[in-house]
Parts: sequence; structure tokens; C-alpha cells
Amino acid sequence: MLRATLPRRPEARRILLGTAIASIGRGLTLPFLFIYLHQVRGIGADTVGLLIGWFGLVSLIVAPLGGALVDRFGARRVVLPLFLLDAVGVGALAFVHNVPTAFAVLTVSALGGPALWSAQNTILASLTEPDEQQRTFGLSFTLLNLGIGIGGMVSGLIVDTARPVTFQLLYALDAVTYLVPLGILLSMPAVGRRLVDTLTKERSKVGYAVVLRDRAFLRYVVFGLVLTSCGYAQIEVGFAAFTTVIAGAPARAVGWALAANTLVIVLSQLFVLRWLEGRSRTRALAVAACIMGFSWLVLGAAGFLGQRGFAIAAIAGVIACSAIFAFGETLLSPVMPAITNALATDEVRGRYNALGSMIWGLSAVIGPVTAGPLIGAHRSTLWVIMVTSGCAVAAVLALSLRRRLTPEQDGRFSSGSQLTPEGVDGRPSEPATA
Repeated sequence: MLRATLPRRPEARRILLGTAIASIGRGLTLPFLFIYLHQVRGIGADTVGLLIGWFGLVSLIVAPLGGALVDRFGARRVVLPLFLLDAVGVGALAFVHNVPTAFAVLTVSALGGPALWSAQNTILASLTEPDEQQRTFGLSFTLLNLGIGIGGMVSGLIVDTARPVTFQLLYALDAVTYLVPLGILLSMPAVGRRLVDTLTKERSKVGYAVVLRDRAFLRYVVFGLVLTSCGYAQIEVGFAAFTTVIAGAPARAVGWALAANTLVIVLSQLFVLRWLEGRSRTRALAVAACIMGFSWLVLGAAGFLGQRGFAIAAIAGVIACSAIFAFGETLLSPVMPAITNALATDEVRGRYNALGSMIWGLSAVIGPVTAGPLIGAHRSTLWVIMVTSGCAVAAVLALSLRRRLTPEQDGRFSSGSQLTPEGVDGRPSEPATA
């Protein structure tokens, strides 16, 4: 099954290998930023939420510039320096001691993240055919989570809030892993160059105007913003804070939950990818939103149990929340970038992927600045209601997107069909409705 899922070109497979190795470093630190800044460095919970929100705001501002640079100069020239910038930013977190230094380091880290993500997606899209892109993006996500899970299990054995040096070690190791995909890309000089050598005069002037006139893509962006604000953006602050502050679970339980999340993804993603072939992508997005909303209800129950002294049950609930959330991720991860690149053209593919990454940047502002103050003020019930309701709204938005996409863009073609510029198997496809 894995062999059938791998992209055809060896260059794409090497890019995926770099993603897997770098994600191990990411897993070492991903669930612990809130805990590190709050419990180890003594920064208030509400301030930490604002700091991480600032990270998202800077990412949001930088993302459009990154997309324009990718289209103009090629993803390669954007990605190479950003790997170094991210390595410096992550490594510097080990030396944060107060709010000003945390603010400065998070600002540096935010400058590279969104453009790096969108440029890597652009490279993967350029190395794969339309009929294999959804599988490739899903496999990329699986490898990403496998690495994160490995890193999370290792960090769960190392971290100790009474010993800051344990966190410093993790951030240093995370920085080193960024150099691996950098080396892989340097070994492939032809990969990541401009997709279109000569732009027409008209196309070169419009830039983001082409993307912003795509109503189907704008509806997709609204859906993504709502779901990620109430889903992924809540993991680093909302989930970690609720687990430790409300449910009363130890910091290591966050690492255990992350490991459970990864295990579910790794064991189920390839089966989900096969199930998704030929099925509606928008309906898959709606199901993913419902699953994520249910996972937050489970976390709310864990907090209820923890506050009443059922510590083991609370930890089990936290882990169950993360595992359930993972099922939603297996649906979301291959479909979202597949829709983005199905709507995009090569002339503005970098811009489409940049605006797609802005979804994560903006939600990274909304998530922390809502979760940190609410949970810090012990208004956890309001937080659970907010994120659960947001997932329900996202499900409705996903279903409304279906009529704006062609069957091909919605993924409703058989696994044996070949998607061509004229449509499926040479049949013309109708344009998406406004």
C-alpha cells in the first residue's frame, strides 16, 4: 500500500524524506512552547497567549510576500535561506528568559514559517501529477506526524519543568534537524525553480488579483480559517493549557497525547487516502470538522473529571481527545492542499499556496489570544463551547463549498482516471460557479 502511495518522481520522494526527518525535531518542541514559556520561564499564561498570537500575526503579514517571491524567483530561492532562518529562530528559544527576549525570538521564527510551508507545497505540487497530489500531500502529512510522534515520545521522556536545560536541549536538537531538508534540496539543483519561465505581460501585472477573484477559493479560505482557528490553532496553547491547568494532568501527558495522535495518523492515513479516492473532498472536510468538534467535547469531559480528583481518568480523556482529533486530521491534511493546487495555475501557484498558508497564520493569531486568556481566567467551559461551535460552523461552510467546485476539483473522479487540462479522461470540465 505504501509503494502505491509514493509519488512517481524520486525527487518528490527525497523531499518527503527531508520532511520526515525535520519533523522529528519539530515533535521535540511542538507541544511544549506554552509550558516552557509559562512554567519554566515564568511568563503569565495570558501573556504567553499574546506572544504566540504575535507569532501568528507576523506570519500572516509575511505570507503574501513569500507567495509573490515564489512565483517570481522560484520556490528554491525562497526555501533555502528560510531553512537557515528557522533553524536560528528555533535554536534561540533555548535562551529565552523574559518577555522581551521571547518577543524577539518568536518574531524571527515567524518570518520564515509561512513562506517555507507554502514554498514546500509548491515544490511538491510541481513534482507530482494532479491525480497523485492528494495522495502525496496525505503521505507528507503522515511522515510529518510520524516524525512529530517520534519527537514527542522522546521529549516526553526528557522534559522536566524543574530543569530548564531539558527544554534547551530539545530546542537545540530541533534547530539541527532543519539542516537535513536543506541539504537534500541543495543536492537537487533542478528542483524548485520557477514553474513558468516567461509570464505574459497581463499575468505578470495582476499578481494576487487573480487569486482574490476566485470566489471558490475565497469560500475555501473562510472555511479553513474557521476550522483551523477552532482546531489546529488550539493545540499549542488551548489543548496544552487545558490539559495542565484545568484537567490537572502533568506536562508529560501532553507528550503522551501527541504520541497517541501520531499513532492513529500513521496507522490510518494510508487507508483513509485509499478511501478518499474518487470521493467528494468537501464532504470529507465537513466530516473532519465534526470529528474535531467531538474531540473537544471529550477534552471538556477530561477537565470535568480532573477537577473532581479522577486524575487517571482525566489523563485518559486528554489522550482520547488527541487520538480522536487525529482522525479528523487524516481527512483534512490531504484534502486542503489538494483543493488549493486544483484551483491554482502555475503562474500564480505560489500565491495560492501562500494564501492557503495564511489560513494557518491568521488562525495562529486567533487561537492563542482566545485560549490563553480564557483558560488562564478559568473560563474553560466557555472555551470548549467556542471551539466546538466553531467546528460545527466549519462543517456547514465545507458543504456549501461543494457547489462552487467542478467535480474534478472536488475529487469526484475515479482513481483510474487521469486529470488533464481538459478535464477527466479528455472530457471538458465546466468552470466553477461564482
